[in-house]
Amino acid sequence: MDAIFDDEYFMKKALQEAEAAFEKGEVPVGAVIVVDNRIIARTHNLTELLNDVTAHAEMQAITAAAHFLGGKYLNKCTLYVTLEPCQMCAGALYWSQISNIVYGAKDEKRGCGVMGTKLHPKTILRGGILATEASELMTRFFVEKRNLN
Repeated sequence: MDAIFDDEYFMKKALQEAEAAFEKGEVPVGAVIVVDNRIIARTHNLTELLNDVTAHAEMQAITAAAHFLGGKYLNKCTLYVTLEPCQMCAGALYWSQISNIVYGAKDEKRGCGVMGTKLHPKTILRGGILATEASELMTRFFVEKRNLN
């Protein structure tokens, strides 16, 4: 793998998506799915826009990547997501058989780790990549949201 195409490079792309969500008033979670150092899906939370509680960044990315690949399995792909996936997203990722999940900030309340959600046995989970940046964006979003109410 080329040095520039590392976990931080792709997490920065996910952070750009999280920023886009922030600007739209969505909870700022961004995701990209990569195969062979190529981004095949790039998205962010759309729950407010679509009025859909399942429209998390990961769910949108799974759908886009599957469409791109022409199949439902993502077993040669890596998901980069700015926040640890929730149990709903982890469940969908399980069924997609994704090879790798790399997240930024840990979700201490609803993350798949704290909820005990199982991932596919072949999935490798790594966290903490640009966690400070992801966490700060999330904090800024909720501080601004509270100040508006």
